[in-house]
Amino acid sequence: MAADDIDLASLSDEDLIRQMHDDLYDGLADEIVEGTRILLERGLPPDRVLNDALVEGMRIVGVDFRDGILFVPEVLLAANAIKAGMEVLRPLLAETGAERIGKVVIGTVKNDIHDIGKNLVAMMLEGAGFEVIDLGINNPVERYLEALEEHEPDILGMSALLTTTMPYMKVVIDALVERGIRDRYIVMVGGAPLNEEFGRAIGADAYCRDAAVAAETAKALVQARRAAVA
Repeated sequence: MAADDIDLASLSDEDLIRQMHDDLYDGLADEIVEGTRILLERGLPPDRVLNDALVEGMRIVGVDFRDGILFVPEVLLAANAIKAGMEVLRPLLAETGAERIGKVVIGTVKNDIHDIGKNLVAMMLEGAGFEVIDLGINNPVERYLEALEEHEPDILGMSALLTTTMPYMKVVIDALVERGIRDRYIVMVGGAPLNEEFGRAIGADAYCRDAAVAAETAKALVQARRAAVA
């Protein structure tokens, strides 16, 4: 049965959540918004709608992206669909004070204007339950430092697509070291010309080859850090 033949309102909560996983996988933004509103109207808490319907659905997308079953165009559609659902949920989550997994400041480095990969990572992180502050493109070290001070995130994420701009990541990390604040943040880096060896060489905590790996890595690193100080 095609998705547009399904009466979402006729489904039970559990069946609707499963259907939303399928709709998210297929990048059906309108259906995700409709399903989100139906679950909320039935009295499901916003954090349960987020976690059970959207985050779990995006986890499934991320696994198939990581395994080469889905590719960037399909994942972008899924990410846009979850973004549409999040627009409905975000004000309600703020009202209830629902706790997110963590907070991420992310941006493309100075002199680099590429953002498709960075945008995908940001959407996957939000889909995984993070609050994401996206600084956009062409960020000098001062902008990263200002954002870290303002938002106090768990993670700083930096992206670069050019071999000429990727060394700027070390400039940012060195600035954190000089100010004595490097240990406050998990630093994650990514982009086409990077690799794991480069990530280690510049002092990052993690290099992530794609958005799905970034979301998994971010969750694991935040959980590990919190367990270490518990």
